[in-house]
Amino acid sequence: MRGYQFTGFNPDEQGKSRFDQLLNIFLQLLTYTSGDVSEALKWLNELDKQYSLTDDGYAMGDFIDDLKNKGYISDDQQTGEIRITPKTEQGIRKKSLEEIFGKLKKSKQGDHRSFKPGQGDEQNAETRQFQFGDMLEQIDFTESIRNAQINHGIESFRMQEDDLAIRETDYKAQTSTVLMIDISHSMILYGEDRITPAKKVAMALSELIKTRYPKDTLDIVVFGNDAWPIEVKDLPYLQVGPYHTNTVAGLELAMDILRRRKNPNKQIFMITDGKPTCLKIGKRYYKNSFGLDRKVVNRCMNLAAQCKKLKIPITTFMIATDPYLQQFVQEFTEMNQGKAFFASLDKLGAFIFRDFESGKRKTVF
Repeated sequence: MRGYQFTGFNPDEQGKSRFDQLLNIFLQLLTYTSGDVSEALKWLNELDKQYSLTDDGYAMGDFIDDLKNKGYISDDQQTGEIRITPKTEQGIRKKSLEEIFGKLKKSKQGDHRSFKPGQGDEQNAETRQFQFGDMLEQIDFTESIRNAQINHGIESFRMQEDDLAIRETDYKAQTSTVLMIDISHSMILYGEDRITPAKKVAMALSELIKTRYPKDTLDIVVFGNDAWPIEVKDLPYLQVGPYHTNTVAGLELAMDILRRRKNPNKQIFMITDGKPTCLKIGKRYYKNSFGLDRKVVNRCMNLAAQCKKLKIPITTFMIATDPYLQQFVQEFTEMNQGKAFFASLDKLGAFIFRDFESGKRKTVF
């Protein structure tokens, strides 16, 4: 006789099919395995053995078949390797967004509102007299004709500059953000996985901007010995390498990207767990992992000062508690007049979300 099996009550799982419940776990595992489907399924099998995630009615083979039929995974025709599809990549981003930021409704308009009028795309009820430099499309012709009739009469109708009325628009602050992610070897040292929370934050932030702030831009830069940009779709596959920390290269690339952005508001978010230890001088790498090398630190400070002149605030999220590292971050922040957070791994997403949201309520000129 089969007995009863008791499990913990999870209100979020109620009403979900067995496939949806397993898919939720599968997407989480893909983040930890950097998009390796085979390893994620292997881990899922181990969890199934330990916690009985499936039963005779719906086994692991059924779940894999459903993943293929629903377009979440596909077989590479050349290598035979199982890969995730763009649908799964978007699912991982949405899962990260829900986990860190909560469910957000999709908006067709950028939602960075301020209390000052300016060039925008949403009209309000206020009008004012025409001034030199106003655009033709800003003229409220109904109100302008009404003014002309009042000022000159219907019989001798004419319109002059003093009759023109301008319809105000609500200013919306558009922001260009560069998110820098440290992928040096220290991000997985000492038995602590720091790269996975950083990836989750990046995926959640990208999905947040796409759904709630579609007029904003987000560029992602990773830095180790060198720095290079990556696409949002590449985030699930991001891995730590045997690199030192070339913060200078990351900042230089971030500044170069922001120079090409036309938005008036620009900012850099930097997630790192250690000190800068590397510079590239010509074709040669200058490295020093012992203490704070003044040659490297001074270059970082110079870039922080340049960003300040360009009105690009840098917000540093430091995943480290060493006092001398905190002192470096404080000096770096003071030089840029930005912000710094000494965030724990489980609070990293909340820190970045609050700072990103608060930054949208003000405009940097």
